[in-house]
Amino acid sequence: MRSYFHLDMDAFFVSVEELFDPSLKGKPVVVGGRANERGVVSAASYAARKFGVHSAMPLRTAYKLCPQAIFLEGHRDRYMDYSTRVYKVLESFSPRVEMASIDEAYLDLTGTERLHGPPLKAAHRLHALVKDATDLNCSIGAATSRMVAKVASDQAKPNGVLWIIPGQEAQFLAPLDVRKIPGVGKVTEKNLHACGIRKVGDLAALEDEFLESRFGKWGLALAGKSRGEDAGGWFDGEVGEGGEPKSISHEHTFSVDTGDREKIDAMLVRLAEMVARRLRDHSLYARTVQIKLRYSDFSTFTRARTLDHATQIDTELAEAVRSLFHKAWTGGAIRLLGVYAQALESGEGQTSLLSEGRTEKWRKTLEAVDKIRDKYGDSTVSLASGMTAAFRARVHENPENLPGKEPKKG
Repeated sequence: MRSYFHLDMDAFFVSVEELFDPSLKGKPVVVGGRANERGVVSAASYAARKFGVHSAMPLRTAYKLCPQAIFLEGHRDRYMDYSTRVYKVLESFSPRVEMASIDEAYLDLTGTERLHGPPLKAAHRLHALVKDATDLNCSIGAATSRMVAKVASDQAKPNGVLWIIPGQEAQFLAPLDVRKIPGVGKVTEKNLHACGIRKVGDLAALEDEFLESRFGKWGLALAGKSRGEDAGGWFDGEVGEGGEPKSISHEHTFSVDTGDREKIDAMLVRLAEMVARRLRDHSLYARTVQIKLRYSDFSTFTRARTLDHATQIDTELAEAVRSLFHKAWTGGAIRLLGVYAQALESGEGQTSLLSEGRTEKWRKTLEAVDKIRDKYGDSTVSLASGMTAAFRARVHENPENLPGKEPKKG
């Protein structure tokens, strides 16, 4: 019988900040930016959550709900450090670990009862080990599927452990709101409500054929999830077999909407540089590039282009995304820009004989540039056309190089 844990750090960003400033404990704290900034909440303390503040909420909305909260921009380096500490504990506990994000992970404990004891005992032991290593609280869900383990860890919050006895998965899920199912967002929730489905038990009572006819393959996945199965999306593979990234992206929300062509071009170049750097970190090449643009009225559009050869060169990506943007841009003020590298390949990108010499020069130049960035920071060297677009990435944006998924530089 399979045995999985899902470990989720409690109010992770806030909890790390409290370690460095104990005076924050017990107070409403919001991490993600200043109260008057654009952007969203990365994390909120439990004291702030009592006022309705939650992650992904606009910072200005959070301020309206809880003006007495302490707003912090956060420290990405601290969070990565503590995430790595957590990972080292998990790695010592099971050889099959996968970080799902900076503050949560799945573990496969199948076949480890002789080493760690039954699931509940093992979960309590792991809970104590994480606390000892980090002085942070976490919640752990244990079950025969990763999906149920994830739901269980959420139900165990804060600072709890919950084991779902084998055979009781559907009974555990039945009274929960359908939104508790991983992958069910606002749109899916609304569509399910329109069918009279509000609880997971309502979903489980329906025939698979009906759900498939109404929601397609996602409907079949929902049917499986309602029974406690690992179905669809994240749960298709095995723990620890995530492999290389399927896409690499960076986004930026302007503090003030802009229609300034120079500012927009500079930001596109900067985002392309950041994407290209991560491609090189992973020894990957992008065959397709995509941009995302969001206007002041929140209307959002994406445009993609397949390149004539796969690349990881800053200038080539920058040229492609700027061309895409100016073909799509209506001239309106831009709120958000995003650059995505897709259709990733591990083999070296091919070039024409005419451009091979130039490309090789760029590769050697960027190899030296990356070493400087490693030592002094990413913003120290940039293409001239992107120098005016330096910005501080918010703590929740563009998670990269998670513990256990560090790039394999070629």
